[in-house]
Amino acid sequence: MENGRVMNRWWVVIGAVVIQLCLGVIYAWSVFTPVLTEAPYNFTKVQTQVIFSVGLAVFALVMIAGGQLQSKFPPRLVAIAGGVLLGLGYILAGLVGPSYYGLIFSIGVLGGAGIGLAYVVPIAVGLRWFPDKKGLLTGLAVGGFGFGALLWIKIAGAWGHLIETLGVENVFIGYGVAFIVLVGLGALPMVLPPEGYRPAGWEPQSGASKGSSGLELNVGGMLRKPQFYMIWLMFVAGAMAGLMVIGIIKLFATEVLSKAFLEAGQNLTEAAAGEKAAAIAGTAMAVYFALANGLGRIAWGSISDLLGRKLSLILMLGSQGVFMFLFYSMASHEYLLYLGCALIGFNFGGNFALFPAVTADLFGSKYVGQNYGVVFTAYGIGGIVGPILAGRFGDLAKSSGEISAWLPPFVIAGIACLVAALLALMLKPPKAKAEESAS
Repeated sequence: MENGRVMNRWWVVIGAVVIQLCLGVIYAWSVFTPVLTEAPYNFTKVQTQVIFSVGLAVFALVMIAGGQLQSKFPPRLVAIAGGVLLGLGYILAGLVGPSYYGLIFSIGVLGGAGIGLAYVVPIAVGLRWFPDKKGLLTGLAVGGFGFGALLWIKIAGAWGHLIETLGVENVFIGYGVAFIVLVGLGALPMVLPPEGYRPAGWEPQSGASKGSSGLELNVGGMLRKPQFYMIWLMFVAGAMAGLMVIGIIKLFATEVLSKAFLEAGQNLTEAAAGEKAAAIAGTAMAVYFALANGLGRIAWGSISDLLGRKLSLILMLGSQGVFMFLFYSMASHEYLLYLGCALIGFNFGGNFALFPAVTADLFGSKYVGQNYGVVFTAYGIGGIVGPILAGRFGDLAKSSGEISAWLPPFVIAGIACLVAALLALMLKPPKAKAEESAS
């Protein structure tokens, strides 16, 4: 078709990155957890992970509504509404003080809801503008989410020292204001292309305009396909592994490294060993995991355009299972900890490029906003199971004095990822049936 004068589609990518940088603050939670376990908060490890898990679960649930809303209202308005909710949640968190339930509501419920509303918009809009580069687009569109964790962790910690100088309450408030402004700016190019839009020089292959399955299924049609339940279970496993590490890395690595330093006879006091270990653990999360998370989103998206979504899922989930088995032992050595965090973060980031792309491949791009919102509930389940499971064993390790109590959740997550890789091996496109295709 003749496209006429249309917006440069790369503006959508720029807006997506700005939005996702803000939404990625949920992965910066580990920078706040040490402060929240001290006075005046005095939260347990499990309590810090409950706040995190509530945010993840609400994020996933509200994303279903976000997918529906962006198909009924201008996508940019849905994204702006998400930014306002996220910002207000963090502002409120700075005002409620050391209230456990106050933080569950502000960070978990309001913040999670804001992320859920805004998250799907760049993906759904971007896939309509980039039918020729689905994997790359989803990787770029959500890449900012991973890099956002690095940004907000470093501003609060090593770069800006904001928690130390301003206090955690003021950091929450400042972040909230920034989110409202930045998400609003990033939402401006979030508009759909003209009906029938095709990038210059691109012609879809047979069935490509409807996804590799040749179908355009709405949510009801998707739920009738076994492929939905297969990718949903795969996503649960991939999300659980990464979110577990995100939630407990600062606490787990600090305890393991501190013990290793003392046993190695480095002439450190217990307090000094703890401080050194905490600094290393913070770097592992804020730099290695966060940076690899962002890079993994872009890289796995591009890889999947070359190798195909199925093989990419097998490689990503299979290797993640192996890394989870190894991570417990790697964490007691500084440079192996960095390597482990980078590998797990890289694969974790791949989830968010591969699963929206495979959703579009199997069920079509027309309803991908609504469909991926439902698929993304797997992330919420993984966010509940992974961090809380690890937090429970972390409290057991503290009460028993046995570091080995941290091991079981890593084994469980590793097994889950290997099972998910087997599911990916069995995944096939659904067969086209006219009566199941949405008109």
